[in-house]
Amino acid sequence: MRLIRFAPLLPLLLAISSPQAAAMADDAELLQAVHAFLHDEASSLGDELIIEVRPPSARLPACEFPEPFLARSGDVPLGRVSVGVRCGSDGRQVRYLQAEIGAMGDYPVLDVPLGAGETVRHEHLTMQSGNLAELPNRALLDPTTIVGQVATRPLSPGQPLMEHQFRSLPLVERNQRVVVEARGSAFRVTREGQALEPGGLGDRVRVRFDSREIVTAAVAGEGVLVVDF
Repeated sequence: MRLIRFAPLLPLLLAISSPQAAAMADDAELLQAVHAFLHDEASSLGDELIIEVRPPSARLPACEFPEPFLARSGDVPLGRVSVGVRCGSDGRQVRYLQAEIGAMGDYPVLDVPLGAGETVRHEHLTMQSGNLAELPNRALLDPTTIVGQVATRPLSPGQPLMEHQFRSLPLVERNQRVVVEARGSAFRVTREGQALEPGGLGDRVRVRFDSREIVTAAVAGEGVLVVDF
């Protein structure tokens, strides 16, 4: 009697659950597409990624042929990001999802205290493991960009290192006599001039030649600058 009594309700229950099941399947397909996209975009951060994609907050029509893209193109996604998704064969429908991306990896910290004005050497640094998404903005991840830099303030060991805590070690001083090398595909010419401003590796500084001509060149070494043609 109990089975016969509930049997007439079965078609009604199926009618209610089927749209919900279809919507859940659509959401799952959308989330899977966004997750795969973010995994590819963040793969350069390391092998151990933590990706959480939040489902749409509102009930929306199914997203056919989802094409995810980053709201801020060119950035490696890390931390909280906004992901756009173009839907439909023409891609005219666009919706946005929120995601959180973490990456377990190594980052450099000081192994010893460093005073203001001291130059960072390899032995000053050690690598520490953690979630890179939890580091402050503009934290330095590559130790090779820190070695040879000068601390702008006293720094304690074990803390994430920031760009603003360092400056380039001057390789060229103001009024210093320098060598400027002009390089092209089939020639290389050097001239001697006077630096009009100080600069570290890669900095562009003005140089005046004895002819009073002024050029801008990139610092390539101690007392050496380069102009590419």
